[in-house]
Amino acid sequence: MSEAESPRVTTLELFFDLVFVFTITQLSTLLAHDLSWASLGHVALMLGLIFYMYGGYAWLTNALDMRGPANRALLLAGMCGYFVIALAIPRAFAGSGLTFGLGYLAVVAVHAWLFAHTTGGGATAIARLAPSNFAGAALAVAGGAVGGTAQVVLWTAAVAVSWLIPRLLIGTLSFEVVPAHFVERHGLVVIVAIGESVVAIGIGAADLAVDFELVVVAVLGLLLSAALWWTYFGGDDERAVEALAAMAPGARGRAALDGFGYAHFALLLGIVCVAVGLKTATGHAYDALGSGPALALAGGVALFLAADAAFRRALRIGTGTARLLAAAVALATIPLGTEVAAVLQIAVLTLVVAGATVPAVVSAGRPRAQVETS
Repeated sequence: MSEAESPRVTTLELFFDLVFVFTITQLSTLLAHDLSWASLGHVALMLGLIFYMYGGYAWLTNALDMRGPANRALLLAGMCGYFVIALAIPRAFAGSGLTFGLGYLAVVAVHAWLFAHTTGGGATAIARLAPSNFAGAALAVAGGAVGGTAQVVLWTAAVAVSWLIPRLLIGTLSFEVVPAHFVERHGLVVIVAIGESVVAIGIGAADLAVDFELVVVAVLGLLLSAALWWTYFGGDDERAVEALAAMAPGARGRAALDGFGYAHFALLLGIVCVAVGLKTATGHAYDALGSGPALALAGGVALFLAADAAFRRALRIGTGTARLLAAAVALATIPLGTEVAAVLQIAVLTLVVAGATVPAVVSAGRPRAQVETS
């Protein structure tokens, strides 16, 4: 397919993404309410399932003509499944796990049905992948039904099955990846998810007086979100399209799964953690943070940077060395939050993230062969 024939992301896909991002909002709210390692584990498990099938729908709409009314109606059905999942998230490990699992099963079923009716090699490929997708959904339903420790075990197995089987099969699957559409679709969900960190500042500022302290922490929080945006969208999205287009179909599929699957899962989890830290810090700019919020801020930024480095390596558009170094520095800011003040940690994290993007900005106009070494 030529660049001129490459499909654009449709408004229906954008609508789908907004419903998906509601799940991100629910996850960050849940983690902010109970900022503990157990809660983080629950959030990671749910995001693992949720984002796996989001990726599945991105691959689907990459191959499916969304102009047909039947396809649109079924995609809306998938959106309904996602909305049910989002509503179940707050109590997914305390009574609504079965609802979560059934919503997830609906999302998987709609995806399989639509993919089976695509042209090209997609129908054959989904026939091989669908059994593991349904196995993951069955484990999610079973875990939600029994609850307790068994739920954690079964949902961990569901995440493992969902993410590991495609990696084992990807070399033999004939899914088509249209670079421009694929990159744009994932980029849009990242930017909307980053917007969640901005919304978190607004939620944290609710009912507070708009004084100098609030303005300072809110502006710095916005600048930190902007720095995360610049890290991802500072030219790597365009280079990703070029890199995917230059790959053979088999290598393109592996790079798409590694870069836009595994790496983006970690990247989104990082955004969730940053949003939680910013929400907690808003209104307490000059106060020391607890260890949880300080770790959420630093760990979220570090995870985002490390995931972005992994994304660049998977697509061979850079080594990501500067980002990995910045991730280590980000973790070193935890004492600034716990011992000094939230505003200082946010300010330093903003500078750290901005500094990590400098090599990419400098190399933006250089040939790709030179950029790969930066």
